[in-house]
Amino acid sequence: MTELGPVAWPPAPIRTERLVLRESEARDRGAFIELFASPEVRTYLGGPHSRDELEREVPELAGRRPGLFVIDLDGAMIGTVTLDRRDAERPGHVRPDAGEAELGYMFLPEAWGCGYAVEACAAALGWFADELPGEPVVLCTQTANDRSMRLAVKLGFTEVQRFEEWGAEQWFGVWSPVMMSG
Repeated sequence: MTELGPVAWPPAPIRTERLVLRESEARDRGAFIELFASPEVRTYLGGPHSRDELEREVPELAGRRPGLFVIDLDGAMIGTVTLDRRDAERPGHVRPDAGEAELGYMFLPEAWGCGYAVEACAAALGWFADELPGEPVVLCTQTANDRSMRLAVKLGFTEVQRFEEWGAEQWFGVWSPVMMSG
């Protein structure tokens, strides 16, 4: 996401009612390995990675890149929220030149069902809308991923299209800050 645009990175930590969105730190490495090794987390993301491989390959400062927020609850990483530019080669675009910002997220299973994803994603979207006013954000998820589909609706994404990718039906939606109310 180095082409996100004229955005200072990392931003100051973003505080919500219960969470802090921040840059990754060395203490987060174990949680990154858990996210990528988890069969539950990776069900709709191509499956889990080998824990041994992750232990060898994940750097000490995992996830330290523009566009990746660590979601911190009481001093511990519970997930990530990302804003990356969508690859022009992939299906699903709302701009003629492609390259829309795309919201992504992964949370550890023990953090599911508590509203953390809505809280963290809404905060990241608010930050993005302040930094790059008027730019649309897209989200793509498998239609089989009920949790992700519900999250997209709660966040205010509007369905644009559905298509087949990676052997599964994908839901593709757009969020525009001008469409958000109060």
